Amino acid sequence: MVDIFDEVSDDLRAERAARLLRRYGALLILAAILVLIAVGAQQAWQYYSARQAQKAATAYLAITNPIDANAESLTNPQRLTAAKTLETFAASAPEGYRTLATMRAAALYAAAGNLPAAATGWNQVSGDAAADPLFRDLASLLWAQHELGIAPDQSVAARLQPLTVPENPYHGLAQETQALLYLSEGKIGQAKALFSQIASDPGATDGVRNRADGLLAKLNG
Repeated sequence: MVDIFDEVSDDLRAERAARLLRRYGALLILAAILVLIAVGAQQAWQYYSARQAQKAATAYLAITNPIDANAESLTNPQRLTAAKTLETFAASAPEGYRTLATMRAAALYAAAGNLPAAATGWNQVSGDAAADPLFRDLASLLWAQHELGIAPDQSVAARLQPLTVPENPYHGLAQETQALLYLSEGKIGQAKALFSQIASDPGATDGVRNRADGLLAKLNG
């Protein structure tokens, strides 16, 4: 009897499976095809992204290696030409290389004395939500350092404020720039207090602490 029931049960299961396959077989096949397409598309995109990144790296180095090799002898016209080449590259480069190229172009503009063009590049990076936060903060810091005495004091202070917190890796440099801003505003007491804080900050670099010590000594006469 047990064997008969088992056979009947097996037949029923097979019949149900056949009905399900007839009813949903096309959908199951379509689902399987869609999964294969999705996997293939993901692999193709990864391959394409890797190729694009490799091409971008090669193109970026082709531009920047001559700049680095001749950094000490570059003339201002050469710096401007290199900056424009980097901007052209950045216009179609993947995100990481776009940020790097824009930062390098801004540095070249600044070195050549074209601060408005440099400021445009730094603002572009600092306002780019897709850029790495470290680059965004560095762009804001460089903008503030170079716009000190040019842009309105409140604009410079606003850009520096989020960078001066101890958790920010650039906080020592940002505080140094803030202290210089105090000096330009005639706020000598606040500048001295901030230089003193920087000089004793273990999180600041040696160069920043030494400069703060030297400026504090001059201010104290």
